[in-house]
Amino acid sequence: MTLRDGREATSPGHAAPELSELTVGDIVAEREYHLTRDSLVRYAGASGDFNPIHYRDDVAQSVGLPGVLAHGMLTMGVAVQPVSDWIGDPGRVVDYQVRFTRPVVVDATEGAVVRVLAKVGAVDEAGARIDLTVTFADETVLGKAQVRVTAEG
Repeated sequence: MTLRDGREATSPGHAAPELSELTVGDIVAEREYHLTRDSLVRYAGASGDFNPIHYRDDVAQSVGLPGVLAHGMLTMGVAVQPVSDWIGDPGRVVDYQVRFTRPVVVDATEGAVVRVLAKVGAVDEAGARIDLTVTFADETVLGKAQVRVTAEG
């Protein structure tokens, strides 16, 4: 993938980026994830979170939700993946924090598309802060989503 400034984004297996060459505002990754009800069932099996709001419309609606919701931790996990891929070593991700602002409603037929834009928010000697913009249906679903990466693994 080519970034807006013409540089190529790092893919898994490529050399790690040189953080000292980054500037605030650089886009380091962009990605879309299509979540389906199958995705939710698989995540439930892996996580052990079988709350029926993640797979039954009737239960979700009975508790006032607009429909079946993606697991918050699934949304959080897919949001950080582009940064992990870009940095080349998930061990270099040393801090990750978000605020859940809106749910991701996963339609039974259409699913849901979650978009992630990762942009440099700060750079210092120890590493960089990557700010994530995470949206679903053109609405932000994770607020103050920030990833701290170290200069060395």
